[in-house]
Amino acid sequence: MGRHWTAEQRAKQANAIRRWKPWDSATGPVTDAGKATAALNALKHGMRSAQWRDERRRVKELLRECRARLEKR
Repeated sequence: MGRHWTAEQRAKQANAIRRWKPWDSATGPVTDAGKATAALNALKHGMRSAQWRDERRRVKELLRECRARLEKR
């Protein structure tokens, strides 16, 4: 169950966060290595990479060609 904030609590918290400005500290990766790592954040597994998709396309095309040859017999 979530927290139930009163209007006063919400206003107090909003003012505190505006004073703290946590977004000023959120700079993200700075080094090339950090940027390279961050670039992979959205990758859940290799099956969505461009290389994997190209390989799947090649396999599908090969299967189509095989089916077409078998149908000609």
